[in-house]
Amino acid sequence: MKSLNIAIKLLLLIVVVIGLLGFNHSVLHLNPEGIRTWIVRFGGAAPLLFILIYAVRPLLLFPASVLSLAGGLAFGPVWGTVYTIVGATIGAILSYWIARLWGDRLVSARLKGNWGKLEQQLEQRGYLYILLLRLIPLFPFDLISYGAGVAKVRFPAFLFGTLLGIIPGTFAYSFLGSSFLHEKTSTIVIAAIVFMIVTLIPLIFKKRAFTP
Repeated sequence: MKSLNIAIKLLLLIVVVIGLLGFNHSVLHLNPEGIRTWIVRFGGAAPLLFILIYAVRPLLLFPASVLSLAGGLAFGPVWGTVYTIVGATIGAILSYWIARLWGDRLVSARLKGNWGKLEQQLEQRGYLYILLLRLIPLFPFDLISYGAGVAKVRFPAFLFGTLLGIIPGTFAYSFLGSSFLHEKTSTIVIAAIVFMIVTLIPLIFKKRAFTP
């Protein structure tokens, strides 16, 4: 009976995931241009809607990078950065508390025992770890949020590490997204260079963050 219940829950989860992926593909087309075209139809409400979508994005399986590029396309590099930071921070907070409140039920006792030292490091130097990971634009955004919640990183450290850490990468994505709209080769090249520089920033902090 227990195995049957688990199988049913797993099947329902698969159905939900497939449904969300289908919604993403059919409604927003899961590309920056499609999202921009859809979002700007809402006129003055577009920024608020964009922030709301970004906030619940972890639950809707939206790729963060695609949505960030769409923000730059729809609102430009400056406001695209602002709206993305607001939405991403709210979404990160939501993911953090979901993992913090219910994460223990999903992590096996064996796994928890193996990462005791990491939990201690995160508790003592959580801000630095979160900041470093957030500075890497290509690192899975939601994985950091859920991991920090399960590890019970202090919320202020998580919040400020997230808020400050996502600024460079968010601007790089928004700048890159806005450059696609103008289709100027020079702008796209500059945006790509900025993105690469931002990606390399964490190397500066690596020794400091991981030195015992």
